Amino acid sequence: MRIGQGIDVHAFGPGDHVVLGGVRIAHTQGVVAHSDGDVVIHALCDAILGALALGSAAKYAGRNASRMFLRHCVEMMQQHGCALGNADISVVCERPKIAPHAAAMREHLAADLNCGVGQIGIKATTSEKLGFTGRGEGIAAFAVVLLVEAHA
Repeated sequence: MRIGQGIDVHAFGPGDHVVLGGVRIAHTQGVVAHSDGDVVIHALCDAILGALALGSAAKYAGRNASRMFLRHCVEMMQQHGCALGNADISVVCERPKIAPHAAAMREHLAADLNCGVGQIGIKATTSEKLGFTGRGEGIAAFAVVLLVEAHA
């Protein structure tokens, strides 16, 4: 078994939506990023790369489609003989509300990770109006993954 953790943060900026877990969510702002700014997938990719001892996703900066990057991480997992045991992801923001979109996010992620929806946990919390997320200046995500030996 291998365990990895990942964190990603983006500031809010101009726009009318955010992308989280591959799901486009209407919002009063977008995110400032070189890619689609999907903090959920970026944190998840960092956790996978960490579990594989391959470093940070930062070296892949600039990839526009986060879901394509996640699929690339799945290929790396397979090359290392691993499969996802489970992933637990926490999103920290005051808005947008995550709960109405969590099921769709889990479905997208499970499809990209070649696993069951029950292997993906997504939850959200606020920071009680404290810090940059509490002031509505940005969004953060934290991910933990357990990778297991893949069965042939």
